[in-house]
Amino acid sequence: MQKTITILGSTGSIGTQSIDVLRDYHEDVRVGFLTTNKRVELLAEQVKIVNPYGVAIADEQAYKRFKEISDFSGKILCGTEGVCEAAAWSENTIVLSALVGFSGVLPTLSAIEQGTTIALANKETLVSAGSVICKRANEKGVQIIAVDSEHSAILQCIVGEHHNSIEKLILTASGGPFRTWLLEDMKSITPEQALKHPNWDMGAKITIDSATLMNKGFEIIEAKWLFDIAVESIDVVVHPQSIIHSMVQFCDGSVKAQLGLPDMKLPIHYALTFPNRAVTNFERLDITTFSNLTFEKPDYQKFPCLQLAYTALEQGGTATAIVNAANEVAVQRFLKKEISFLDIPVCIEQTLQTMNAVSHPSLDEIIQADSQARALASDFTHVEIYS
Repeated sequence: MQKTITILGSTGSIGTQSIDVLRDYHEDVRVGFLTTNKRVELLAEQVKIVNPYGVAIADEQAYKRFKEISDFSGKILCGTEGVCEAAAWSENTIVLSALVGFSGVLPTLSAIEQGTTIALANKETLVSAGSVICKRANEKGVQIIAVDSEHSAILQCIVGEHHNSIEKLILTASGGPFRTWLLEDMKSITPEQALKHPNWDMGAKITIDSATLMNKGFEIIEAKWLFDIAVESIDVVVHPQSIIHSMVQFCDGSVKAQLGLPDMKLPIHYALTFPNRAVTNFERLDITTFSNLTFEKPDYQKFPCLQLAYTALEQGGTATAIVNAANEVAVQRFLKKEISFLDIPVCIEQTLQTMNAVSHPSLDEIIQADSQARALASDFTHVEIYS
């Protein structure tokens, strides 16, 4: 049976790599919709490559621009409503959610309401609204397949295993570009330095999250929802070579690990073919060239974002949505050089402490918490605490 795949966020880092995977390995796959926020020039190129049924463009001005520059004859939708309509298209078999940040929540829910399988690369969806998303997915019988390399690794390790045999999930982190820096030197980190990840080629927002280790914090929260595991059973270990993507420890003491080169095309391909594996010509890992795989504990003093994620998850309710929203604002303000690198966790913590988390939130309460947290984070001013 032919699959129909819609890519939410096709012009982002994951989206563009997904296009490459579809072009090279999935000629039998039909593309439903491609969506973007503003990058319509790239979208116009993509429609020529995969010939989708339609496109959805969130930004109204970009929507008008696309109609000027492209002769695309398929369906063209506009706004958040258009993106949600694309996600909910009845002919979709899989919706790959590669949107950035909180923007992934409503379209992902729209796809779930239609009963469509979700390939999830937008971790903020579960970070912000995991309780709502997973509850509705269970009610609709919708499968959520992990695309993040770490969660894909866990999925590959637990296939065929009994859930009650899982003792611990071990997420690996590269440590980012500042792993070996002294805290004193981190006060002067520039956006240009933070955007130079040692191993991975990613979008700006996730690259900064990797530098602060907030990305790993979000992966802890996402793992809790994806794999129905208690927070105390999720650990993080720093693995600078990024060859082991994650591990699972079982009740008998055995540990499984998934290894591979730091390339997102493999987990994207795995998600699109799950539960099967299909042949690729991806570069193979030659383990003999990595004679020194190392591991160390994360430094919570230099990277407090990691602890903030644990704290928010333990608080529950809208606390994780608050942390996600504050982080999105703080990262953008850092990229604009309005606040420092070390201000990012301070901004998040102050926002979390200022707001009262709702224990069992509705979607409307999550949206309200997101909005309030963004306003507070936008008003944050520098406070010197690393003296």
